[in-house]
Amino acid sequence: MNTNQYKVSKSVHLSAIATKEVIGDAKKQLKKTRKQISKLQDTMYAHGKYSMLVCLQGMDTSGKDSLIREVFKDVNARGVVVHSFKVPTERELKHDFLWRHYIALPERGKIGVFNRTHYENVLVTRVHPEYILGERIPAVKSIKDLDAAFYQKRMKHINNFEQHIAENGMIILKFFLHLSKEEQKNRLLRRIRLQQKNWKFSAGDLKERKLWNQYQECYEDLLNRTSTEKAPWYIIPADDKPTARLLVATTILQTLQQYKDIQEPELDDKTKARLEEFKNQLEND
Repeated sequence: MNTNQYKVSKSVHLSAIATKEVIGDAKKQLKKTRKQISKLQDTMYAHGKYSMLVCLQGMDTSGKDSLIREVFKDVNARGVVVHSFKVPTERELKHDFLWRHYIALPERGKIGVFNRTHYENVLVTRVHPEYILGERIPAVKSIKDLDAAFYQKRMKHINNFEQHIAENGMIILKFFLHLSKEEQKNRLLRRIRLQQKNWKFSAGDLKERKLWNQYQECYEDLLNRTSTEKAPWYIIPADDKPTARLLVATTILQTLQQYKDIQEPELDDKTKARLEEFKNQLEND
């Protein structure tokens, strides 16, 4: 499977990209793929020079939570750290907009998953510019100051941030779960109809749904401006959840496999020479 076809490497128009793709044995393939990811992550942990950041963005109900659960099910719990970014806290608002994301980055050897990401700062805040006022930026006196140039500059800051962490050993993969409006409707209805899913439903989801076109425009802009060689975006058709999970998992696996220098460290010569001695000590204990 070649996942490069989903990579944003040229200007894209979301309306022209399919939201549904079905791979018949996606669930079976995913089981095999996530086991391979687990083995590679163990090696990456022992190697201790690289980390990986997996960024997930998508409209409400696009399947981010269940994707995280299914893709990383076999990975050692010590090796995966998931952060779900909500509305910034009072403390977070006292720092620049990237601060809370920087301190949540995975340490070397681990995979970090951002469930909603630093891109909310050029997405939700662009649809709801009044949120920016809470950041108390000196140059922003009113919503009128939040023009296209403001968000373009902010995206440049994000590109610089990602370039910096990539140069320090962070492998970055960003996935936009491309959901159709019709499928979102079906999933919201499911949350209402199934009692065990009621807790997931929020009236706010319907308010945001009315802004669908604005969100799509913002996503299209950020995808075109922030997909780089070191931090590429992948547009994943998300109407079929098993297929979306497999595509993300396969991209992660294929990316890790490219790093041939990630190897388990060897024992030092002194310890290696005494392995037989240590084995005898334990067997005679």
